[in-house]
Amino acid sequence: MRQVRARALLALAVLNIFVLVAGVVAIDVIESRPPATMPYPVAFAEDAPDAAPQDAAPVDPERLRDKLDDPMADSGIADGLYAYVADAETGERLYGRDAGKTAVPASTTKLVTAISVLHAAGPDKRLSTEVVRDDNGGIVLVGGGDPTLTKTGERDHYPRPATLEQLAADTAAELKKSGTDSVQLHYDDSLYRGSNTGPGWKPSYVDGGNVSTVHALMIDGGRVYPENDYSRRVGDPPGVAADAFAEQLAAAGIEVTNEPGPAEASDGAETLASVQSPPMSALVEWMLLDSDNDIAEALYRQVGLAQGHGASFAGGAEGVQEVMRELGVEKVHIEDGSGLSVNNRIAPKALVELVRLASERPRLYPVLSGLPTAHFTGTLDDRYSQASGTHSGAGRVRAKTGTLNGVSTLAGTAYDSDGRLLVFAFMANAPGAAGSILDTFAAAVAECGCT
Repeated sequence: MRQVRARALLALAVLNIFVLVAGVVAIDVIESRPPATMPYPVAFAEDAPDAAPQDAAPVDPERLRDKLDDPMADSGIADGLYAYVADAETGERLYGRDAGKTAVPASTTKLVTAISVLHAAGPDKRLSTEVVRDDNGGIVLVGGGDPTLTKTGERDHYPRPATLEQLAADTAAELKKSGTDSVQLHYDDSLYRGSNTGPGWKPSYVDGGNVSTVHALMIDGGRVYPENDYSRRVGDPPGVAADAFAEQLAAAGIEVTNEPGPAEASDGAETLASVQSPPMSALVEWMLLDSDNDIAEALYRQVGLAQGHGASFAGGAEGVQEVMRELGVEKVHIEDGSGLSVNNRIAPKALVELVRLASERPRLYPVLSGLPTAHFTGTLDDRYSQASGTHSGAGRVRAKTGTLNGVSTLAGTAYDSDGRLLVFAFMANAPGAAGSILDTFAAAVAECGCT
């Protein structure tokens, strides 16, 4: 176990050295900096040497407390501020403030979703979108829960999503083998059950483009404008996907003779063609880097399916609780996968334990490689700038963010000034909670020469 953790920590060390150097030169190259970097290859961690990277001396908890107490006091948040900091290698508690109490986690919930789906379904699992024959000689487009499915391969993105264009070309090729050049099309969105919006969600989340209604069949997360993460969403994601597929079939030489409508595929129906999502490892990295709510809800349902509870909000909740018990992590209660639900509750100590688990278990490594890097990638790319007063954390803090009204959270890793890797979780549930406040705490950890 120590060797496994050492490999993961060394992989993190190499990655953080790279992003630290990049952060130092960012002042001069800010205009040319890419909006997001390719997630760090998970496979590299398995080839890392068997030597622990932690050459720096352990942190003195008293000195770290002195470093954090002042910004905590100056935050303006008297109640509703929670924190936990631990040594990444040993797990030693270094700092705590109501660390065992649960709070609304916002999008740091995605750490739970990521750990759970990698543990339950595995990093190699892919989500399949299929076309099958129906009983009347037509075809059915069957959604398999891939929210990254897109219309064509024109948009540049890593990882590369599956496309309806390819699915239509493969379907057309199979149909033409039997001399078919026209067909009736229906679509099957029945994999997901129950409500298509989460418990504790505000209606404005869908209307404002934060998330789509949740469906097993959709393209581009239901976005009207796929290139815009917060685009307004279509009203009927499965129907829009089916219409787009009909267009691609026509381009491939197959005429669709009806208006596509819903219909469940028969058990054992013949599969004509299928396309696969990126592997779960890449989907987890994508979800964490961009804080993508649609991917999160899809992966949450995969936990429910893998644990035998079905693809619904309730099934996902049961599946996650089982995984947390299996992993020995307490004080986690979530009712959705994205963190939009205000019913979710997680303790900061639990978030730290989850990040450390990702360093111990190879199948969980994508959680580490998917964490955004301060002032460089993902949801942290515009934070920790020189003007912010937290620039000491640029390139050295890697963390998952979380924001709701009156809620701000941050959980991940940071190197202190002596090179010791620490794991932290900071959570604010109070009026005035803001990411900039939590950034001062993470920057203080990065500044600390606390040996």
